[in-house]
Amino acid sequence: MASMLHLFLLLSCFMVAATASGSGFQSKNEYLFGKIDMQIKLVAGNSAGTVAAYYLSSKGSTWDEIDFEFLGNLSCDPYILHTNVFSQGKGNREQQFYLWFDPTADFHTYSILWNPKRIVFFLFVTPIREFKNSESIGIPFPKNQPMRIYSSLWNADDWATRGGLVKTDWTQAPFTASYRNFKADACVWSNGKSSCTSNSPSSSSWLSQELDTAGQERLKWVQKNYMIYNYCSATKRFPQGLPAECSSTS
Repeated sequence: MASMLHLFLLLSCFMVAATASGSGFQSKNEYLFGKIDMQIKLVAGNSAGTVAAYYLSSKGSTWDEIDFEFLGNLSCDPYILHTNVFSQGKGNREQQFYLWFDPTADFHTYSILWNPKRIVFFLFVTPIREFKNSESIGIPFPKNQPMRIYSSLWNADDWATRGGLVKTDWTQAPFTASYRNFKADACVWSNGKSSCTSNSPSSSSWLSQELDTAGQERLKWVQKNYMIYNYCSATKRFPQGLPAECSSTS
């Protein structure tokens, strides 16, 4: 299912006391697995303190979630792409990247592949992160809870830019991010059932898709040259030992 969605999300300051508003939208449908594409043009100029988010999330206290979060920065500094995966309400699986292009000059496609075996984050057609199903070693994987697609633009200057050292400059408001060409080739969840069956055409494509050799090489290239934080390397953060899924690529 595709939509010629073209929305503008605005973040503005209403009061001298810096009371701020955000904006966002969500999909009408819930999905259980899919290939989700969104074209986004991020906040230009001094975007420090703002976060433009694009993510999938379920409901409840033990929710699942797959995150793209774009952390604004001072003019001429690169955007940071913050990714995370939650399963059964547990996250702390952050990987961060510098973008190797200007995400404010034009629309670029950001994609999530989510199937029973893996979650892959893509920029254009380039994979930047793969989170594999590690249930065999006791790690919950998002595969039972349907999720909606959400996008939002909000003020997070308590943490987003240099750990909160750089605050939002409200003289630059309103901040605008644009979204278009949302596409969901996905299993729609309705009345406790999935639209995907063993006879559906998609069952032989993204539902079993994995990265081929070329994809694995592109993934390694991005992570070698543009990854700036990987929770699987944060030994000081996990003094009792790195998370179990870090023994494989995640």
